[in-house]
Amino acid sequence: MKIVTKEESAELLERPFEERKEEMKRVKEIVKNVAERGDEAVFEYEERFDKTVLTKDTFRVSEEEYEAAYEEVSPELLESLRLAIRNIYGYHSRAGRKEHIVTEKGRTTGYVIRPVERAGIYVPGGTAPLSSSVLMAVLPAKAAGVEHIIVATPAKEGKVHPLTLVAAKECGAEAVFKMGGAQAVAALAYGTESVPKVDVIAGPGNIYVTLAKKEVYGQVGIDMLAGPSEILIVADESADPDWVAADVLSQAEHDVLARAIVVTTSKDLAERISERVDARLAVLPRKEIAERSLLSSGGIILTDTLDEAAEISNKIAPEHLELYVKDPDALLPKIRNAGAVFMGAYTPEPVGDYFAGPDHILPTGGSARFFEVLNEDVFTRKMSVIRYTEEALKEDGAHIVRLAESESLMAHARAVTARLGEENK
Repeated sequence: MKIVTKEESAELLERPFEERKEEMKRVKEIVKNVAERGDEAVFEYEERFDKTVLTKDTFRVSEEEYEAAYEEVSPELLESLRLAIRNIYGYHSRAGRKEHIVTEKGRTTGYVIRPVERAGIYVPGGTAPLSSSVLMAVLPAKAAGVEHIIVATPAKEGKVHPLTLVAAKECGAEAVFKMGGAQAVAALAYGTESVPKVDVIAGPGNIYVTLAKKEVYGQVGIDMLAGPSEILIVADESADPDWVAADVLSQAEHDVLARAIVVTTSKDLAERISERVDARLAVLPRKEIAERSLLSSGGIILTDTLDEAAEISNKIAPEHLELYVKDPDALLPKIRNAGAVFMGAYTPEPVGDYFAGPDHILPTGGSARFFEVLNEDVFTRKMSVIRYTEEALKEDGAHIVRLAESESLMAHARAVTARLGEENK
C-alpha cells in the first residue's frame, strides 16, 4: 500500500464525480419499459442479463425450491444464520419507535408511527452470494411491523443461491422473485402482473440498481443511494499491523472499486501494515480484485495527531470506520460522519457485517454526512395528530385567522371563523 503524508493525501481522499450518463440513459429505458409492459419486460431483461428464462409460473420462488435450498445448507451454517437473525432482529426490535402525544390546555399535538404496508428488498447476486444482505434488509422491515416483505434477487440460469433462499425464508419474507438490476427496482416500484407494488425499496446493488432507485424515488421511498464498499481505519502505535492488514483486505476484496484507507500517527506502523498487506494479498483467493482496489483507491495516510486523523475521517465520511486505538472512547466524540463505527482491537468490520446486530447496509461515497444506516425508521413514517377543544380554538382563533389572511387564504380563515360564530353569513 502506498504511504503518504496528510499534505500529500488530496488525491487519495478525492472521490471523482462521475455523471454516468450512458448508464442513466439505459436505466431510464428499462424503468419505462417495465412500468409499461410489466412481467413481459422483466422476463426479457432477465433472459438478456442473467441468462434466466422465466414464465409466470417460475418467476416467484416456489415452496419446492425453498425445500431444495434447505437441503443444500449444512446444519452448522443454518445454526450460525439463525443466531445472526436473533441478534439482528433483537437489535432492531429494541431500538424503539416511540410515539409522542401531549395534551396541554385543550390542545393535543404529537405524532403516531405507522409502518408502510409493503417493502421491497433488493439482494445482490453478483460476484458472491450475499445472504447477509437478506438479514440486514428484511429484519429491520420486520421489526418495524411491515406486513408484506418482498425480496428481489437475480437468478443464475433460473436458480437463486440456496443460502439466499434459506435466509429469506428464515427472516419471514413473503415472497422471493427472480429478478435483478434496474428491472427489479422498476417492477417493485410500479408493480407488474406478478410483482406487487411496494412503498419502500431498500438494499444494496450495483450502479444500475442505484441509478434505478434514484429514478423511481418519489414513486416509492428508498433507503439510500449506495456505492462501492469502503473502510477507513484509524490506528495508533497500539495496533497490530497484521490485524490492520487483514481488515484492509476485508473491504478491498469486495470490488475493484472498493476503498480501503488507513490513517495512523506512526510511520513505523504504516510500513509494517504495508508489508503485511502484501503478504496477505499474495495468498488471498480474491487477490486480483483486492489488488486492483488497493492500487486505485487504497493507501496509508500519516498524521501528527489522532485529532488530525479524526478530521480526515470526518471529511471522508466513511461507510465503515474502525477506531483501532488504545482509547477509542476518547476519540469517538470527535467523530461526526460515519456509517458505522467499530471500537477497539477486537471489533473488526466483519463483526458488524454478519452478527453483532447493527445493520451493515450503510451510506457510502461520503453520503454518511446526510444518510444514515438502514434501520427500522426507513420502513415507518410519522403522522401528526392534532386536536383542539372549543375553548382552545377560541383562544387561538384570532391568531390563526390573522396568519391565514396575511397569505390571502380567506377560505382558511373562514374555516376558523365559522366555528367561532364570527363569519358574516
